[in-house]
Amino acid sequence: MLRILLGEPPRVNSGLLAEAMNSMEQMAALLRKEMKSTQDRDHVYRQLEIWTRGLISSLDELEQSWFAASYYRRSVITGTLDDMPVLEQEEYARYVYFYKNGFIRVFSLLDKLGTVLNALYDLNTSKVKAHFSYFTVLRQFNIIKDHKALVEQLNKVKDAYREPLQNLRKRRNSEIHYMNSEMEDDLWQRHKGLNEKVKLEDVDAHLEDLRLGLNMVCKSLTVAYRYSLEQWRKDVSRH
Repeated sequence: MLRILLGEPPRVNSGLLAEAMNSMEQMAALLRKEMKSTQDRDHVYRQLEIWTRGLISSLDELEQSWFAASYYRRSVITGTLDDMPVLEQEEYARYVYFYKNGFIRVFSLLDKLGTVLNALYDLNTSKVKAHFSYFTVLRQFNIIKDHKALVEQLNKVKDAYREPLQNLRKRRNSEIHYMNSEMEDDLWQRHKGLNEKVKLEDVDAHLEDLRLGLNMVCKSLTVAYRYSLEQWRKDVSRH
């Protein structure tokens, strides 16, 4: 959608994004098949299918946010906020909007994946923490000591992206709980020298963190859904 609004050609899924989308679409198709064959009177399969389709939409929106932030970043060339002409300030504001939207969606999407995993594997994570996160779900897997192969793969992905995730989490927490993250950068610079011009934050480094966060999400989704598909097919073959 955003690519069309920006005059860009539609996205063709490839690489990590395509792998994640395909694994979720396969699970959604399998769930629809189960709904037909079992009538799904308790709506268990229906709920999982709705959640999976929601994750597909959320991943699409996250990728679009990263793309739009990258698109508007190209128009930001001035090194300080004070020297930016009005039109460039507007482009910078659009970059900030989609960048923020992106890093908030990284953690929102992971928490939604945690909800799906909690339901699929009867983890009862809410008994440990009422409002649990994806990372609480990973710890719960370790406690119950089931599905070791799955949790090892998910932890491996998480650990590979530890630094960019930490950077994104700091900015997410600042944005949600304290003040706008880019304003916090400005305040820190003002404390260094009240008469100095405010330098722009490292937008390329921030975008790279977001890109890596997107990659981490894609890999986590692919691992979780591929494993779940394999488990489902094994269960079906045993019956």
